[in-house]
This record gives sequence, C-alpha cells and structure tokens, in this order.
Amino acid sequence: MLSDEKILITGPAGQIAFPMARDLARDNEVWGIARFGDPATRKMVEDVGVKTLTIDLAEPDFSNLPDDFTYVLHLAVVQGPGLDYDFAIRANAEGTGLLLQHCRRAKAALVMSTHSVYKPPADGDPWHVFAETDPLGDVNAAHAPTYSMSKIAQEAVARTCARLFDLPVTIARMNASYGPDGTGGLPVMQMDALMAGNPVVTRWDPCMYMPIHTDDITAQTEALLDGASSAHPTIVNWAGDQPVSVQEWCAYIGELTSIDPVVESRPVDGTLRGSVTDNTRRAALTGPCTVDWRDGFRDALARRHPDRLVG
Repeated sequence: MLSDEKILITGPAGQIAFPMARDLARDNEVWGIARFGDPATRKMVEDVGVKTLTIDLAEPDFSNLPDDFTYVLHLAVVQGPGLDYDFAIRANAEGTGLLLQHCRRAKAALVMSTHSVYKPPADGDPWHVFAETDPLGDVNAAHAPTYSMSKIAQEAVARTCARLFDLPVTIARMNASYGPDGTGGLPVMQMDALMAGNPVVTRWDPCMYMPIHTDDITAQTEALLDGASSAHPTIVNWAGDQPVSVQEWCAYIGELTSIDPVVESRPVDGTLRGSVTDNTRRAALTGPCTVDWRDGFRDALARRHPDRLVG
C-alpha cells in the first residue's frame, strides 16, 4: 500500500474509488474531486480523511486544486442514457486530458477504462478471451450508448498526454468490480435484486465475467502505478482471475440464502455476450488476485443481508 504520498482521486465516492480513497487516506494525503451533487456522498468521503473539491470534468476549473500530486487515480466517469456523444467525449476524454495536463508533474497516473471498449467478436462467442491487443469498437449498451466510444476516446487522450508531458500512465480496463460498499458493483447489485425478490436480467446465457473484489483492486493499485510508462503507456485488463457467469453466481447466492433465483436472458444485438479477459499483463505487474469470488460474494452477502445468509 502506498504511504507518505500526495494522491488525487477523481470520483472518490464511487463504488471502486471510495474503498480505495478510504484505505489510502490512512497513510497518505488524499484529495478527491467530483461534482458532488449529493452532499451526503461528499461528507462520506470527507469522514474518511479525504480533502474534497467540487470540480466538474466536463467544464473543469482547477484554480483551487494543487498541482503537486505524486500520483493521480482517475476513476471519475460520465455514464448514462441518451445519445449526447459530444458531452460524453467532453467529460470522459477532454476532461481526462485537462486533468493530466494539470497534474503532469506526478510520478504516475492510473486512468480507469473499461472492458466495454472491446469490439464484440463476430462469432458472438461468450467465452472469447479478450487480450489488450483485441480490436476496439462500439458496444451498444442499452443503459449507456455513448459509454464505449467516449472511453476509447479517453484512452487516446491519455496516451497522447503520457507522451506530451512525459507522464507515466497506466490505462486499466476494468471488468466487473464488486464489494460490499455503496452499490456493490454489478454482481452485488444483482444480489440485492435477488434479496428483494426480483429477477436478474442479463444479456446472454452464459453471460461471462471475471469479477474482481475491491480489496484486490486497492491492493494492486501501487503495482499498476509502478508499471506505468510514458513512451508507450501501459494498458492492462483489470479483472479477477476466475471466469464466472451471472447464472453461476446467482445460483451460488441461491445456495447461500435458500432461494430459487430467477435469471432471465435477453439478448441484445451489437453488445458483448461475455467478458472473459487474458490477465497475463496485469498479473506480471501485480501477481494473482487473493479474493476467491465465492468468498467475496459470501462476505458481501453477510455484510449487506446478514439475516438472509443460511448456507
């Protein structure tokens, strides 16, 4: 774990960023910037020792933000419905460039990207293993149509900034993060849905992921920063080491709670049917993950729904 550093985290109230900010603030000076539309989330972040500023990366004003951070963890993102590509690119791509310009004296920056930058394979194989060199392309996500293209643009901007400013950068393509905090990430959101008596709707059968626990994400952050490069920015798949389907993890939740989970598959044209990744690059930097997905799911269930755990 990093210590005695001055670290900037964007989007510090997020499901991934909050536990990272909380843990890093114990031994570092941590700043967090976001729009902070909800005062309660800002208080939550400040209560764990993070200094906060309200900054909107779509129209950023960095005049009150220091520029002497040793590390930058850029996790903030605009993701939502609608077809306003201009806004999505301004916030996710241009905002990244302006941020890295402001923090160009840092030792390194980690820019969070997404598995959704990958072009769906022509054969639609849900078990296709994506390497970092696989083709990129539009993923027609129903909940956020502009997301994949704006994140591809973000990656291009981050790569350019690394070379322009001689700033070591790692671009990490997140798979499926999860943990007990906040929304919990996709797997835990589905857990919550099942505990509420609702079905889980997913895009294919099997719908594959490589879930990674927030404990592993935080533990691997320093190694990913150490592996950053400016001449050729480091690009890694950030995922767990175990492929598992939505259907399988919902069945496991059913075993732990003695319910019969309902999982509905509703195929969506033009989207990824599976998210299995080759993690060789990441593992070379970080070593293996330490949280087995079954242990992580059981812990999240015990903490969020302790009265439902029977298995």
